[in-house]
Amino acid sequence: MHYYTLIHQDARSRARLGKLSCAHGDIETPAFMPVGTQATVKTLSPRDLDECGAQIMLSNAYHLFLRPGLETIKKAGGLHSFMGWDKPILTDSGGYQIFSLAMLRKVTARGVDFQSHLDGFRHFLTPEDVFAVQRDLGSDVIMPLDECVHYPCEKDYAAVAMDRTINWAQRSIEASHEMRKHSAKRQLLFGIVQGATYQDLRIECAERMAGLHFDGFAVGGLSVGEPKDLLYSMAELSISRLPADKARYLMGVGLPEDLLEAVDRGADMFDCVAPTRYGRNGTAFTSAGKLIVRNASFAHDFGPLDAACSCYTCRNFTRAYLRHLFNAEELLGHRLVSLHNVHFYLDIMRGAREAISRDAFSEYKRGFLAAYRTGSVSHED
Repeated sequence: MHYYTLIHQDARSRARLGKLSCAHGDIETPAFMPVGTQATVKTLSPRDLDECGAQIMLSNAYHLFLRPGLETIKKAGGLHSFMGWDKPILTDSGGYQIFSLAMLRKVTARGVDFQSHLDGFRHFLTPEDVFAVQRDLGSDVIMPLDECVHYPCEKDYAAVAMDRTINWAQRSIEASHEMRKHSAKRQLLFGIVQGATYQDLRIECAERMAGLHFDGFAVGGLSVGEPKDLLYSMAELSISRLPADKARYLMGVGLPEDLLEAVDRGADMFDCVAPTRYGRNGTAFTSAGKLIVRNASFAHDFGPLDAACSCYTCRNFTRAYLRHLFNAEELLGHRLVSLHNVHFYLDIMRGAREAISRDAFSEYKRGFLAAYRTGSVSHED
């Protein structure tokens, strides 16, 4: 059964308008997923996300497995109930976190042995274990355990990690078949394309993954420090080998320009911590570029962060007030700029969907980037 519906393909690009059907609702694509790593999007409530128009959010199985632990979440009735969010949730397996945060890790064909970055306690997780964790969380979309390598990475090791990722993907599919025999719950499973920045490995991995019975596909292992042109070319290469009738998720990407470049190349779903991370650091994304809220030039600026934005922050507060909050170290500043940034990202996706429906995505992208890259508010004092 296919859970993704391709509604319209832009006439002059690879941009796609689609719908992904999940147990907790349908998602119009292209879609951005705010990141709630530890069952919360930092500083924002589920109501904030809902009012911004978020259709789906991302959480992280690795972090939730370590804290508060599966038993707590299961007793709460699952992750949706635990965090008070009734729309779809995609959970990342935590593979990236295991390989970047965990201490003294050892990777074998069977799974990963690692030491928690929180308390030093040792754990061993197989692909089947990681699938079971997300099954018990009640995720709408489950990501299998994969091996994400660093950049740059030697080709020999990238090839080993790719083969291991494919093997773990096959084992995750088998685990999902067992689950579906005994449960009527609709939990989708996406395959992940790896291969570092090597064209032949990316092509091989995408083609082998495409031959497996996944509900959708993701492109992983990018946005880890490689140059932008390499990010875009590897993403395009991977996406072009994936089935057109399945959703395509580009993991961990990115900044506003990255989203539009990826939509142009046929990607459907995205996640990134940038909106809230930049927000907490006092940087707002606006239609005229990045705005550094602490700038002295905004001390008596009583206009909104972005006159083109309809978010709660822009409707009610001024640049001068937000600058004051950050200089006074008031937490409300973090919240209000994060809220604006998430709304801004979701607005980019709304604009992209509307433009694709009119076969006008190229014009939308060109117009957005022209204003965004030349905006005068992006300069620091």
